[in-house]
Amino acid sequence: MAKERFEKPMGTQDVLPGAVEKWQVVEAKARELCRRFNYREIRTPMFEHTGLFERGVGETTDIVEGEMYTFKDKGDRDLALRPEGTAGVVRAYVQNKLYGEPDVSKLYYIGPMFRYERPQAGRYRQFHQFGVEAFGAVDPAIDAEVISLGFQFYKELGLQDVRVELNSVGNAPSRAAYRETLLSFLRPMKDSLCADCQRRMERNPLRVLDCKVDQDKFGGAPSILDSLDEECSTHFAKVKAHLDIMNVPYSINPRLVRGLDYYTHTAFEYKAAGIGSIDTVGGGGRYNGLVEEIGGPDQPGIGFGIGLERILLILENQGVELTEAKPLDVYFVALGEAADQEITKQLFNLRSLGYAAERDYLGRKMKAQLKSADRLAARFTAILGEDELNAGVITLKEMATGEQRTVKLEELASSLG
Repeated sequence: MAKERFEKPMGTQDVLPGAVEKWQVVEAKARELCRRFNYREIRTPMFEHTGLFERGVGETTDIVEGEMYTFKDKGDRDLALRPEGTAGVVRAYVQNKLYGEPDVSKLYYIGPMFRYERPQAGRYRQFHQFGVEAFGAVDPAIDAEVISLGFQFYKELGLQDVRVELNSVGNAPSRAAYRETLLSFLRPMKDSLCADCQRRMERNPLRVLDCKVDQDKFGGAPSILDSLDEECSTHFAKVKAHLDIMNVPYSINPRLVRGLDYYTHTAFEYKAAGIGSIDTVGGGGRYNGLVEEIGGPDQPGIGFGIGLERILLILENQGVELTEAKPLDVYFVALGEAADQEITKQLFNLRSLGYAAERDYLGRKMKAQLKSADRLAARFTAILGEDELNAGVITLKEMATGEQRTVKLEELASSLG
């Protein structure tokens, strides 16, 4: 009977050596940038109670209506793999009473998310996001800071032609006024809209504008910017002014509402061409009511989420090289059993001192070991035979020049430079 052959689940990927180094560069850049902007890392569970996302993300969103991986555990509790990062961070912020800190809580996360959707270029069922969340400040300057952090992330990675699209979705009174204006525009075309739009029209008409099926029908839709009250207009103007000061380029998109229900005031997306019709590589906004909705005090917040798979795909398509293979410092060749034991000692010693070192474990002849050193791009090959061992020395060959010299075993580390 043939053994079953297993393959990875649809919508997932194996990140193999050679590719994972690119991920490490992207993740390191995110962490280094957050250090400069004074954001601290937070790590939340990969699954939460399903109700957290229903309340935090919104029951009329695509995520909650059909994309979440939900399951019951052995205690009959309804759980879900996290489809996005913000709700879990807000839950942690509330549960651990981080709102008691005297300063603004500035947090970031990097990790996998899960959505059951049709896999396509740059989009997977298990995907990874880098995100930031800032709690406790209504100052428009923090909105601009968050937007600028994401923009700088793309810029320092070398992503080309990144642009910011910006909008304000107002506060509750502004959205109530806009709701009626928008419904007056949508109702005459209701029968021509897709089933999702028809269902959402009365429950959350702003979500209709986020539809990917009927986008071409909304060209004449009224702008939410015309329904903003003075508070919202002033906030939005100050966000734009701060972005102007920082020379962060942006354009206004009055139909940008984002796909989640919790946004208030500022909403934004990062766009970059490079993977067909999909050009959104990240986005976020302000969510002043979400902390209270999830059981905490009335604390404002703002953040973004950036998809790492899409960034890596666009960087590849744009020909941006993230890494150069770091060479091995030294490859050891041992000739004889006694030399083999000494190599074990020297190998561990060099690694302890911070050098990248390797040796043969396949019992190959010297010629094959030298070929291995060449494949691994070793800077040096260190050859130890019985005569060298008896003399307390080792032969060191510089691979780039072919130059060979003999050095004392105790001076090997200093000889590598």
